[in-house]
Amino acid sequence: MKQIILIISCLWMSVALLGQKDDPVLFTVAGKPVHVSEFLYIYSKTNREKADFSKASLEEYLDLYTKFKLKVQRARDLKLDTIPSLKQELEGYRQQLADSYLLDKQVTEKLIQEAYERSKKDLSISHIMIGLRRNPTARDTMLAYKRIMEAKKELDDGGYFIEVAQTHSDDKTVKDNKGNIGYFTAPFPNGFYAFESAAYNLKEGAYSNPIRTPLGYHIIKVDNARAARGEIEVAHILLRKKTPNAKEEIGKIRQEIIDGGDFEAIAKQKSQDKNTASKGGYVGVFGISTYEKAFEDAAFGLANDGEISEPFETQSGWHIIKRISRKPIAAYDKAKTRLKTKIQKDARFELAKESMIKSIQKENNFKEQKKVLTEFASTVGKDFTTFSWKAPESKSPETLFSLGGTNYTLGDFTDYLGQAGRKRMQYSKGSPINAVMDIYADYVSERTLKFEERNLERKYPDFKALMREYREGILLFEITKQEVWDKASQDTTGLANFYAKNKGKYKWKERARISQYSVSDFSMTDKVRKAAQNGSGTDVKRKFNKDKEIVTIKELTIERGRNKTLDAMNWETGRLSAMEPDKATKSFSFIKIEEILPAGDKQLDDARGYVVADYQDYLEQQWIEELKKAYPVKVHKKTFKNLSKRKS
Repeated sequence: MKQIILIISCLWMSVALLGQKDDPVLFTVAGKPVHVSEFLYIYSKTNREKADFSKASLEEYLDLYTKFKLKVQRARDLKLDTIPSLKQELEGYRQQLADSYLLDKQVTEKLIQEAYERSKKDLSISHIMIGLRRNPTARDTMLAYKRIMEAKKELDDGGYFIEVAQTHSDDKTVKDNKGNIGYFTAPFPNGFYAFESAAYNLKEGAYSNPIRTPLGYHIIKVDNARAARGEIEVAHILLRKKTPNAKEEIGKIRQEIIDGGDFEAIAKQKSQDKNTASKGGYVGVFGISTYEKAFEDAAFGLANDGEISEPFETQSGWHIIKRISRKPIAAYDKAKTRLKTKIQKDARFELAKESMIKSIQKENNFKEQKKVLTEFASTVGKDFTTFSWKAPESKSPETLFSLGGTNYTLGDFTDYLGQAGRKRMQYSKGSPINAVMDIYADYVSERTLKFEERNLERKYPDFKALMREYREGILLFEITKQEVWDKASQDTTGLANFYAKNKGKYKWKERARISQYSVSDFSMTDKVRKAAQNGSGTDVKRKFNKDKEIVTIKELTIERGRNKTLDAMNWETGRLSAMEPDKATKSFSFIKIEEILPAGDKQLDDARGYVVADYQDYLEQQWIEELKKAYPVKVHKKTFKNLSKRKS
């Protein structure tokens, strides 16, 4: 089934891209064509896993879609698509969709796919690091860069990576690990995207050019690449090193478990890990670079769930591990949501966004008039970073930059600045000139994205399909409201006539007219029941509600099958149900059947909801027949026949 859906999806995309020649017309409405690509898109999207591409399924949906197109054509002929409120609604939807669509398509999806593909490998990485403090000065940065380049030169001259690392690296662990910092998998932590990209683009044994991260400058080398381990769920038992004969004792514990002992019970009794002993040794689910290498190697070295490791040593002491489950790399569809959340919070997102913006500008002949900007920036005063600054009343016509043949003037930019009070205030402690330059950069980026958003239909067939779907959906709603829904609810004469012709369809089942008693004082329930059995509700209330309200009564008429308590009773006049507690009102209730009403026809007011719904269906059927006469539908049978052949 999944393969069929994939074939359908790929087929539609390929058809859409190849153009009219390879995208035949499936049917026409009043001569207006509907192509195969459009039908396949909406068929697969609507039916999803039920889109089996069978002849029956295609025929059923073709009937629905031709009716849909008939209604839309009538809406267009009535010029509903020119109504200002509907045009405004459509533009609002387009803006909302476009705001996220471009970034999702050009940035987020690519980054997710990249991170997922990288996450299939774990990399063992060595590095040489020249550290930088937070917010380094220009001199600090220059000196650090000079040092990393000296290390790079030694490597280029044939130096051994380990020796160069031990000589130059500021990493305090270098003496013990010889520069190797362990295995890592994508995505790396925020701020280390350049580090990650360099690592995944290196061949084993090769080293990189200097890379800047929040920690400083690095030269990295990939020592080994392996298939990603994924995640593992384990429990363990620990004996601290100070325990006499810890190695032998942990071995005895292991044998006790192998001989049938309960791991969880023994862990609670004997494990010296205070954090996990009370939980039966349960560590949880973890991936690589979480715990000490020896611990991870032992855990991931277990082949089967329930398997117990041999005793092994870490800095904490001697352990044995029980594997609970292994969680390999998730399929892309499952991993996508988790990766998306991480990536959108990561600096890589902004880097990719900037790259996309530059690419759009390059494709569309972006040109700046820097002199116009610098001359304007030199004229702003200290009040520029306050709310008191006002944009010039006369808009300057000077071109500030051009993109895709459109000129953006200095006047456009100053108007933007006038509305960007909060942005300007962020620079209250800085230079007004720098504020102008930074806000200008934001302005250019915003306008570039807006420019590209205007071309989404042309560049992305699926966006074009979404907009067509929404546009026609609005028209369908409006025309159906006029021709069916409003008529059904407002045409009282037509509704009455329809009811009269179909009166036998709307019937009551047998009904009971009941009194539902609620008693607030439990000690009075037997007395109230006895009084209800022998008298009317009015008599009961008069007798028991003298000083305060003890009894309340609701008069109801209920159809058979609508009330569990009533349905469980023998339907006889005067019959009482059992007493039941009502937790919500802290009272006790029972039912008395006052009268049995036989089955019979419903009046229009009784069945109005059902009658209106059926009348709507009737009006729609009549309307469809009228539309078919007004707008001939022609299905290209050979083209349709070929659709069902593609199932295989």
